[in-house]
Amino acid sequence: MKRSELAHVLRAASTIADDVDVVVVGSQSILGSFDEDDLPDEAVGSIEVDVAFLGEDAAAKALAVDGAIGEDSGFHAMYGYYGQGVEIDGLVVLPDGWRERLVVWQSFSSQPARALCLERHDLAVAKLAAFREKDLEFVEALLRERLLTPDVLVERLGHAEMPGPHRRRLVAWVVAVSDRLGASRDGLA
Repeated sequence: MKRSELAHVLRAASTIADDVDVVVVGSQSILGSFDEDDLPDEAVGSIEVDVAFLGEDAAAKALAVDGAIGEDSGFHAMYGYYGQGVEIDGLVVLPDGWRERLVVWQSFSSQPARALCLERHDLAVAKLAAFREKDLEFVEALLRERLLTPDVLVERLGHAEMPGPHRRRLVAWVVAVSDRLGASRDGLA
């Protein structure tokens, strides 16, 4: 996915939900921090943008977006990518303080939307918590390209609400992958 496609989904989601602030919680939130040309293929291969909203009516807004521009919609058929409306609570595992670290991204082409993208390490925590093969490949690619700092990732995992055994497995995975890649666990970008 390119930033121009992200902007298109944001513009549509904002209009449907009648909300300027659109939270990008899936892999495409990395585009809030990096241009697609600076990212490995594994980070921009998705054709969906997971969007959520904040506030009391967040669930209704996500449902409206999903129905209008979600998977298998006319929007998806026409453009080859889509916006998936999701709820953050109960679906996305994030570390404490994630709201304060949201990365604001907006462009002229995304108006009226203002994207609130997960900070890259918070995004990696969410991807690791899901523990699907595509999510592990995503995080490994960011580690390989030194776009994540392993120590920060490990620290954030320690502040995410999840069972202890799962957290220990994820920390061990980050350490093992970092060691295999020859990435120092301190001082990375």
